Amino acid sequence: MGLTIAWIIIAIYSTALILIFCYSLAQLNLLINYLSHKRQNEEAPKFNLLDPKEIPHVTIQLPIYNEEYVMERLLDNIAKIEYPKSKLEIQVLDDSTDDSVIETAERIEELQKTGLDIQHIRRENRVGFKAGALKEGLAIAKGKFIAIFDADFLPETDWLKKTVPYFKDEEIGVVQTRWGHINRDYSTLTKIQAFALDAHFTLEQVGRNSKGHFINFNGTAGIWRKECILDAGNWEGDTLTEDLDLSYRAQLKNWKFKYLEDVETPAELPVVISAARSQQFRWNKGGAENFRKTVWSVITAKNIPFKTKFHGVMHLLNSSMFLCVFIVALLSIPMLYIKNTYGHLGWVYEITSFFIISTIILFICYWFTYKSIQGSSFDNFVDYIKLFFTFFSVALGFSLHNTVAVLEGHMGKRSEFVRTPKFNINSLTDSWKGNKYLAKKLSPNMILEFALMVYFLFGMYSAIPLNDYGLFPFHLMLFLGFGFVFFKSLTSKA
Repeated sequence: MGLTIAWIIIAIYSTALILIFCYSLAQLNLLINYLSHKRQNEEAPKFNLLDPKEIPHVTIQLPIYNEEYVMERLLDNIAKIEYPKSKLEIQVLDDSTDDSVIETAERIEELQKTGLDIQHIRRENRVGFKAGALKEGLAIAKGKFIAIFDADFLPETDWLKKTVPYFKDEEIGVVQTRWGHINRDYSTLTKIQAFALDAHFTLEQVGRNSKGHFINFNGTAGIWRKECILDAGNWEGDTLTEDLDLSYRAQLKNWKFKYLEDVETPAELPVVISAARSQQFRWNKGGAENFRKTVWSVITAKNIPFKTKFHGVMHLLNSSMFLCVFIVALLSIPMLYIKNTYGHLGWVYEITSFFIISTIILFICYWFTYKSIQGSSFDNFVDYIKLFFTFFSVALGFSLHNTVAVLEGHMGKRSEFVRTPKFNINSLTDSWKGNKYLAKKLSPNMILEFALMVYFLFGMYSAIPLNDYGLFPFHLMLFLGFGFVFFKSLTSKA
């Protein structure tokens, strides 16, 4: 390896490490915000829903596409929502192309006979995907406020009573609730997904919202002021995360978002890795698309302070951290050989300490979010340590898959909105076998993921002849992570 190539590798490796370090510092600042935040929800002005004059008209939108396994559960659950029937409308925005349409229509007809104002809205095509369906429904919605639930969400009966009152403050455009997980303990895959989502819905959402920084509507389990959607330019389908896009456009127009950590909305996590892959791809590519679309508007906005801009940029760069992590992982083995080939360059190896510090920061941040939901006993802390390193390893294993998504997003490559298959998994005894919506083809990335598993096995082996074990734990986690993703992808067939 020539000295020039060595310096190029060092420069790229260092840049990626510094970006990861900046991201971890932003997370640490959000932790400080989170810990210093005192719940102010009780002090906010609220509608008195006991006074009929103050009860606003609400529309619930259920955007669905081929959801045979969960439609009955969804409709039965939504029908139990406690709210005056004269002030409630339900729109089933059904873009389905399979037989579930017939069953859905029959169930809606039964619910209509109970006096529920529920409409089955069909489109001739899926233009704009979910954003297009929401926009079409909005055009005829009766409600002043629009609640949105994806097909796998099961809001409590008093959900509207807990969220609608906050709209008395006319500056509030969105009220978002925390996601819960009905199948958290189903498998290692669901545990680590719940772990990551819990961190977002505690540390990040509260940490940003408590200081007036931009947060995002999470696509579901939230409620919009109709006027806010229209003022921000309505739903647009030019990114795969239409929720993040509209959220930023609304907040750039000075609308306030209210996040309710104490209101949990249960939902089902993907139980098969192919489903998790499609969801991760959509979220990460959509994040990069929104960075391209929105970051300049955030940077140049005259109505928001510098710290809000900083957190906004870091938020929009969230998914791009996978690119940085993948670069650090890929170059870590060449860096090992550079250190041991060019003795005078050994000092640059110390920049790896940035990654160690970043990991420690994330370990601390995630502990506070974990204990806020699971408790802070010694046993919970031991469970947390095991879960954190499992999560960290699998996140590393997903880094290639998510890097491809991020690069496509930054380069502006368009792709179809691929929905996440739902399974109706509520307990450990339920099975996903036979689900007709599962991807039948294996991901082409699997070949590369297997190659990377072998590559990091070589990285571990390299520690022996070089007598340098500094990166051995990192390479072990990469080996296990890529191995987990590869073998789960290989065996997860319906």
